[in-house]
Amino acid sequence: MAKSKRGEYMFQYEEGSVQRITREGDDFQEVVVLIEGEEAKAFSYPHLTGRVQPGERVWLNTTAVRLGLGTGGYHFVMAKCDRKQEKGEQPGHIMKLRYTPWQFPVLAVEEEASPHHSTVNSFTSLEGIPVLVGTLHSMVVPALLAFHGYSPRRRVVYIMTDGAALPLSFSDTVRRLKAKGLFAATITCGHAFGGDLEAVNIYSALAAAKTVAGAELIIVTMGPGIVGTGTKYGFSGIEQAYILEAVQRLGGYPIAIPRISFADSRARHRGISHHSRTALGELTFATALIALPDWKDERMEILARQIEESGLAKHHLYQLEVPALSALMDAYDLPVKTMGRSYHEDPAFFETAAVAGVLALNLLGGELGNLRNWGREEG
Repeated sequence: MAKSKRGEYMFQYEEGSVQRITREGDDFQEVVVLIEGEEAKAFSYPHLTGRVQPGERVWLNTTAVRLGLGTGGYHFVMAKCDRKQEKGEQPGHIMKLRYTPWQFPVLAVEEEASPHHSTVNSFTSLEGIPVLVGTLHSMVVPALLAFHGYSPRRRVVYIMTDGAALPLSFSDTVRRLKAKGLFAATITCGHAFGGDLEAVNIYSALAAAKTVAGAELIIVTMGPGIVGTGTKYGFSGIEQAYILEAVQRLGGYPIAIPRISFADSRARHRGISHHSRTALGELTFATALIALPDWKDERMEILARQIEESGLAKHHLYQLEVPALSALMDAYDLPVKTMGRSYHEDPAFFETAAVAGVLALNLLGGELGNLRNWGREEG
């Protein structure tokens, strides 16, 4: 256990031995380790620590599990105890996890040594590409499936920010979406890492998505593990506000996915979450497009009141029919949960993300003028 000079424990580490490997790919390993006679799950990133093998002793960061935090119950391999890491040449000069013991270089898409440097440098505008900006990682699947359900051959690029998990390989969701061909490319920006392309910030990531990856639709969210404190501004999803502004400044269509739920027991998250009301109503200076499910019940009355009270009415809001989301998730074999709840347990959350994907498709098809605006009477 490491201790700071002020007597505060910065992180907890423990020694363990690798018992078996339960799942692995080029950029991740899920293993079972033995710590003081008890088995536990652990996650390892081979490009940071080297590939581990059964029988090896490893140092594990056990802080989150010991605190009972939501990392899926995983410890994380920090280093091998008994063997020096093999030396290897790593291209690039942009450091991720800068000034920590785990800093490492990547070849950023925009740096001079990159083969894409001149391409990114020639970027002038997103030229009306729709960009979906969510706050929770679980918004990706419903938004993407709704979009692909109507237009399966479009190139969709995913940008993962550093608002939550930093390694892209921690996301089983993204891995499965790529394997099914639903993402044409992935980009990690800031201190997030592991995408097909690495970018220094969200602006250069958006530029690379268009110029290098050929995006027709861009989806931006953080990885798994949003941070929240129960305070008005103390949550990592607040990044949505400045990402929407970046999209608008670069000439794209900023489409915000609000967090809506009627299954969350916490009053502050009922209807439009207080997180979305703060980020979109108070802090977003861009004028975003927001899709809402065209529900025909009392949920719309709750949303109407929250929209007026929070300032969300300043954005362009549309009501869209919810696609057959359950059938899409079954067809693609992509069940997903948010805060431990499935689609059937929290349909409002998933349906809100899904109609954002439908809105993006309408934008690409030039159908925006035919959509039903919020508050407009039918007929």
